[in-house]
Amino acid sequence: MTSTAPAGSDPAPRPKHRTFSPEYKLRIVAEYDAAPKNEKGAVLRRERLYHSHVKEWRAARDAGALEKLVDQRTSPARPKKPAAEAENEKLRRQVERLEKELARNKAALEVMGKASALLEMISEGAD
Repeated sequence: MTSTAPAGSDPAPRPKHRTFSPEYKLRIVAEYDAAPKNEKGAVLRRERLYHSHVKEWRAARDAGALEKLVDQRTSPARPKKPAAEAENEKLRRQVERLEKELARNKAALEVMGKASALLEMISEGAD
């Protein structure tokens, strides 16, 4: 029987490693620590984690490493901006970028105009 897949290809997709944000780690450690003794396993099963995850994350939290990694822009401690305000900021940044680009293009056109005028003067003088 022959295979339809190329000889060197792997038929199963490679598993992807799960990544966990610092916020998630802090939330799970807090939830695990707050759970009664007989419900700690349920937290781990629900999240598909091992006790070693919680143990490692707790050590990082106690060392202060997780708090440093929390994204201050999206952490629950900092409220999200209203959509209109966020859109206004985005548009302001876009306007600033476009104004800089316009100024750069105007300067380039001015230089090209002067260079063109200079070349015309040189070519007229050579005639």
